Amino acid sequence: MMNHIFLNHLTSGFLTLSTSLGLNIAPASAISPITEPESSPILMALDLEEQTNIRVYEKASPAVVSIDTEKANGSGAIITDDGMVLTNAHVVSQGGQVEVTLADGRKMVADVVAYGENGLDLALLRIRNARNLPTIPIARPGSVRVGQRAFAIGNPFGQFQNTFTVGIVSRIDRERNLIQTDAAINPGNSGGPLLNSQGELIGVNTAIFTRGRGGGNIGIGFAISVDNVPPFLQAAKEGRAPRTAQQQRPIMFNNQDAKPLPVNGQEVRGVLAEGANVLPVDNSFYNLYTFEGEAGQRVIIDMMSDDFDSYLILLDIDGNELAQDDDGGDNTNARIDVTLPDTGTYTLLANSYQAGETGNYRLRLRTVAGDRRSELPSSDNVMLRSSGILDSDNASVLPSDGSLYREYSFDGEAGQSVRIDLTSSDFDTYLALFSPNGRLVGENDDISDADTNSRLTVTLPATGPYRVVVNAFDSTGRGQYLLTVREVSI
Repeated sequence: MMNHIFLNHLTSGFLTLSTSLGLNIAPASAISPITEPESSPILMALDLEEQTNIRVYEKASPAVVSIDTEKANGSGAIITDDGMVLTNAHVVSQGGQVEVTLADGRKMVADVVAYGENGLDLALLRIRNARNLPTIPIARPGSVRVGQRAFAIGNPFGQFQNTFTVGIVSRIDRERNLIQTDAAINPGNSGGPLLNSQGELIGVNTAIFTRGRGGGNIGIGFAISVDNVPPFLQAAKEGRAPRTAQQQRPIMFNNQDAKPLPVNGQEVRGVLAEGANVLPVDNSFYNLYTFEGEAGQRVIIDMMSDDFDSYLILLDIDGNELAQDDDGGDNTNARIDVTLPDTGTYTLLANSYQAGETGNYRLRLRTVAGDRRSELPSSDNVMLRSSGILDSDNASVLPSDGSLYREYSFDGEAGQSVRIDLTSSDFDTYLALFSPNGRLVGENDDISDADTNSRLTVTLPATGPYRVVVNAFDSTGRGQYLLTVREVSI
């Protein structure tokens, strides 16, 4: 799964069935007691079923948490009493502080300690200063069967913590190691546990399939199989798991439905509306485009709309995510500025930031001639230039991966375009920019596959002080660096 919000917070409406169906509900005092004998097979079956439901919920729900970051929310399962939490990578991969709300209402800060590799949408958190917490046991790999009962607990729509739903395992996708279930999973359940009748974790809820504007559950949900969990936890224990978010395995798109996007041509006008394609991971509408690109070619793609918050996702010639952007353009417009790694057909999703957003938009794709480094503006446009050394004596440590970082600031204006360069011959750099309200504006690891320096070109969304984080890609990064912020014309 790949998009920024996945099973994130949506708006929701409620329908009172007794009113809509015209049912006459008698007051409690008027309801006659059931007079069937206690030995009735029907009653016995119902009792056993209810007892299982109650037992699973009471056993597992104390160890299910809600997870909130600046840009996403989801759920998670505590798997060790000292506060290790299993969740989805997409819930916590967009940066910022991670806050965990326990079943008893306590709010605690957590750090991301590991991510899944090769598109595996898992992450492991550690709750700070935690001890003696309830836990959920992990089922034996290979134990899940189609037809067995399945139970989901999570925080649907970011509002209903510890909601419990019941279903069965409908299908097992062994190629992708996904469990399909009809237990109701909704936005906000992402990262929460799918359980068996013993209250053991058999999967990590990750996505739903839906149609149309409603964006709700239609009985097809997916969980990452427990078969993936022990290898991931072992890799995290041994320090082999990535400490930074990895690109997620893409959803396969049918380019036969894609429209051509002209390079250096006229703007393309489009509409997102009910009946358009729906991205299964977050229920947002999207339209598909393709264009031909060349290796080393720098392209700038703009998506502009007065009706909704634009979002762009660019896939490379193999269908892997290459870049995505929310507000890189003016206001809520999106912009991708990237150097293409290969020659071939690229796929672009013209998307919205949230599910249900509709309206008109414009797309523009243009190329910029020459090597980026030859286009640097003169020193007259320099807003900040600072050289320094990243080492344990003068830098802070990022808790999530142990890497060193230092912070700088500069004053920017809304609509101003800036280019930020972080160069070092000593270590693999990592760069992040935060707006005056603390929101992540952009981040970059490598300029290209052959260049481990970092570069961001963004249009500032607001006026005020911006924070630049000079970071190393991993905990081994040490040495000298040069940070430059320049005003540019785009």
